[in-house]
Amino acid sequence: MHTQKFPEPRTGETETAGSISSPELLRRLGRRSIVLVGMPGAGKSSVGRRLAKRLGLTFVDADEEIERAACMSIPEIFARHGEAEFREGEKRVVARLLQSGPCVLATGGGAFMNADTRAAVGRHGVSVWLRADLNTLLRRVKKRTDRPLLAQGDPAQKLAALHAQRADTYALADVTVDSRDVVHELVVEEVIGAVHAHLLAFPEGSTMAPLSSATAISAEAEGLPMGEITRSTVRVDVAGKPYDIYIGPGLLAEAGTHVTALRKGARVAIVTDENVVAAGHLATVAASLDAAGIPHTAIVVPPGEKTKGWPGLEQVVEGLIAARIERRDLVLALGGGVVGDLAGFAAAVLRRGVDVVQAPTTLLSQVDSSVGGKTGINSPQGKNLIGAFHQPVLVLADTAALNTLPVREVKAGYAEVVKYGLLGDYALFETLERDWPGVIGGGQERITAVAASCMAKAAIVARDEKETGDRALLNLGHTFGHALEAGAGYSQRLLHGEGVAIGMALAFAFSAKLGLCSGQDVTRVVRHLEAVGLPTKISDVPGELPDTDGLMTLIAQDKKVSRGALTFILVRGIGEAFIAKDVNPEELRAFLAEMR
Repeated sequence: MHTQKFPEPRTGETETAGSISSPELLRRLGRRSIVLVGMPGAGKSSVGRRLAKRLGLTFVDADEEIERAACMSIPEIFARHGEAEFREGEKRVVARLLQSGPCVLATGGGAFMNADTRAAVGRHGVSVWLRADLNTLLRRVKKRTDRPLLAQGDPAQKLAALHAQRADTYALADVTVDSRDVVHELVVEEVIGAVHAHLLAFPEGSTMAPLSSATAISAEAEGLPMGEITRSTVRVDVAGKPYDIYIGPGLLAEAGTHVTALRKGARVAIVTDENVVAAGHLATVAASLDAAGIPHTAIVVPPGEKTKGWPGLEQVVEGLIAARIERRDLVLALGGGVVGDLAGFAAAVLRRGVDVVQAPTTLLSQVDSSVGGKTGINSPQGKNLIGAFHQPVLVLADTAALNTLPVREVKAGYAEVVKYGLLGDYALFETLERDWPGVIGGGQERITAVAASCMAKAAIVARDEKETGDRALLNLGHTFGHALEAGAGYSQRLLHGEGVAIGMALAFAFSAKLGLCSGQDVTRVVRHLEAVGLPTKISDVPGELPDTDGLMTLIAQDKKVSRGALTFILVRGIGEAFIAKDVNPEELRAFLAEMR
């Protein structure tokens, strides 16, 4: 298949991969519809409904319209009138739907095979081929009884024959996006990115490229391609202050462009640490800001969790005041979770609130701490006990920055990725069991994992910003993990993600001990974490730790404790976490003693 490179924006356009918004895409779409084509089981209806909701358009299923017009089901039409008559009716229905204005239209598997229908789609729509491999298609359709072309004989052979007949024609679609076993919202974002890129290249009223020159996203690509670069955008719909997370390589080098689009005329204070400076990321961001004519200064703190305390906060706040950062300016947090939490809290308290842009440079911060607005510092009595909710106005998750990290840090960050599967997405956990080497090693699987994690967190944060309900689920493994981190003196003996990995293994084991989940689930989780190279036992932490009573004291300082009652995130199985209040302290003490 030919993959088209997209042209540079015309003079006066400053749009980037991260600038996609529903109003902008709809403006470029005009009266055209987004038409989904592909094999049975490609997900046209499930993706189409979510896409329509995301864009505020009407969703129409062509097969449902045909059934409504004929007052009979598709199999009945095939049985009574044959495929040829069905196709003629299908052509008329699709043409009518395309004339009715912009919508998201899911077509039947054979609709795009008709030359007249393809021509009508070309005039009135942007066609999107949802491409899926045969195994995925067969798994999705084998339980369906409403597929007349697959009703007789071996479904696998029939599906393979249909795929062979139709693939070259589907490839004539304007854009191609792979439909695979990830959360539907991720595929929706990829469709939006691909359609947006196509509309940039071919505005309404322009001469469209020949259908044989289809714009394509590769089998593992994410979001909006810019040349050969792939991007994803995740929207965090916090009430009154929504913001975007831009995900992909090269974003740090575009910081100036994004800051200008966000806050023209603002000065920027970059808060970072010595390790980030050594990796060259500060120089990259500074050069981008210089190129955009943005005044900036840098505040560099020592690396490590120990910086996230009162002295570190004082250094950053006093640095911001000395730099004369005012409310209309921006703080840019460039680094991992420590820098993000510290800079975010400093921005929250400076002049009673200055906006912050998060530019996370670790896997852990890209999938967790940079999203959701939790900021703060540690106390000797516990982790993150002092802080504020202060949402960023933008997150720039440059996945290429992760290539400069030690493997140990990437693995520690992976613990927060797998957490999303363990707390509420069994399918994601299954995918990670297969694809984790690519996430650790930096393949396209990494971009997919970051986007899926951000989507999962964004959905929870949008409905519970201040952690009064479901957001507490994001703390799976953290109560145990935070206690172990504090017990290790917030040192390099135990990275945050490593503490979370042990904490998740303990949460599953404690749940099993309470009779809530099976021992097989505990074994499966532990085996996966150990396969990645993460610790799973308290004894895996090198050096001395507090005794059982000492750990209980640290757990009692956890933020989820309410009036002395212990609250834990426990599980009924993989992907089935829940908030457990009033956990029996004696049962917990006995469990910890057993686990040491």
